[in-house]
Amino acid sequence: QVQVVESGGGLVQPGGSLRLSCAVPFSLHYYAQIGWFRQAPGKEREGVSCLSTSDGSTSYADFVKGRFTISRDTVENTVYLQMNSLKPEDTAVYYCALQCDQPYNYWGLGTQVTVAS
Repeated sequence: QVQVVESGGGLVQPGGSLRLSCAVPFSLHYYAQIGWFRQAPGKEREGVSCLSTSDGSTSYADFVKGRFTISRDTVENTVYLQMNSLKPEDTAVYYCALQCDQPYNYWGLGTQVTVAS
C-alpha cells in the first residue's frame, strides 16, 4: 500500500497559520478521496477535512470550518491543508490518508502541530 509523507508542522502562536503538505507518490487521480486527520494526546484520531479528487469537492469537520482549507496540486501530486486562526486545541499530530474514512491501516508518521504562546 502506498504511504504518504506529511510535512509542514511546527510551533505556532494562537491565531497563527501553518500549511501542511501531503506528498502522494502517485497521481492523485488514482485515489477517490484524500483526507486529513489529527490525533491529540490521549484522544482518538479524528477526521479534519476531505478532498474528492474527481471533482475537487471538499468537506470539513465543524471544528475547523472557516479556518482550514484543503487543496491540491495535481502536478506535484500533493494535497495541502492551510490552517489559519489556529487555536491551542488544534494541537495534534496531523496525518494524511488516501481515503476519508476510518479504519485506515497505512498511516504515515504525521506532522506535529503545536499551538502555544
